[in-house]
Amino acid sequence: MVYRTIGLMSGSSLDGLDIVFAEFHENAGSWNFEIKAADCYGYSAEWKERLQNATSLSALEYQLLHTDYGHYLGKEVNRFIDEKNLHYQVGLIASHGHTTFHVPWRKMTAQLGDGAAIAAETGLPVVTDLRALDLAFGGQGAPIVPIGEKLLLKDYSMFLNLGGIANISFNHSDKCIAFDVCPANRVLNLIAGLVDKEYDAGGEMAALGNVNEELLNQLNAFDYYKLPYPKSLANNFGTDEIFPLLKSFGLPHVDLLRTYVEHIVQQIKFALADNSKPQTPNSKLLVTGGGAFNNFLIERLSEELSSTGIEVMIPDENLVQYKEALIMGLIGVLRWRQEYTVLSSITGAERDSIGGAVWIGQEA
Repeated sequence: MVYRTIGLMSGSSLDGLDIVFAEFHENAGSWNFEIKAADCYGYSAEWKERLQNATSLSALEYQLLHTDYGHYLGKEVNRFIDEKNLHYQVGLIASHGHTTFHVPWRKMTAQLGDGAAIAAETGLPVVTDLRALDLAFGGQGAPIVPIGEKLLLKDYSMFLNLGGIANISFNHSDKCIAFDVCPANRVLNLIAGLVDKEYDAGGEMAALGNVNEELLNQLNAFDYYKLPYPKSLANNFGTDEIFPLLKSFGLPHVDLLRTYVEHIVQQIKFALADNSKPQTPNSKLLVTGGGAFNNFLIERLSEELSSTGIEVMIPDENLVQYKEALIMGLIGVLRWRQEYTVLSSITGAERDSIGGAVWIGQEA
């Protein structure tokens, strides 16, 4: 079977809306893919502000934003289809939405982007609310990309996504495990914002700084890092807990960046040491997400992992930037086929689940 699908992803770093059009080929349970077109549509200052402030809205204002953002997503999909000349080629849209609230201990997660609005704008079938059922079954609802890694990227057993939040997954022969490691680009971007930069391009500012050991020790002491998996992070851990701690030290921005890069590297190394199987020489860690373009961060990570026999691998740019949107598309296909989309071994739910709400946008 061949499925032609658009996947949408908006990450906590707020750099924009990732859109991927991909062909998925399934044959006797074996999956292959080809990214046919991809783009990132940056958010306007107004949309970035609306998404950043979503959690402070009243219930009515929040629901209105949910609807507005859904129509916005639908219009952006139509724009993508026009620009890439994809008319009559797309069979399904799968949208992750933009995460606002994530409270797994109360079995609740919320992603902005009304699926009905996307379906109405595009006239296509849409799958949304990809995490909700896993939460209802007592899971973390995160990470959800490992199902795609398991099916599409069989040559690797370890994966690191360096997005707004860094998360890691392991495809062991007996089971898959995955969890959020620590805030990453979201916090680095906030530090860069102190000097009116959107981000630290290539990690060039961080490379000029020095590690503050006292700050590094306090960062590593957060209780979250002592928890066993399954575990996941809400965006406000980075914005409301870590960033205020960083600012309280009154350090130059380059030292804040350098220290936080070291924190990310150490937490990833700890996660790998605690959860990876005994490694053979040159075991490969596939790194994707915007942080893979942070040359200094990748250099430090490679240096720290060199003694463990783990090799840091950066794939082609399309996969680096769009892996999550690609896998959202696959999850939509799996939901359409009524196959498992979320693995309980990863999230801690009562069982695997077939998650996602389906909205039929075309006429019968």
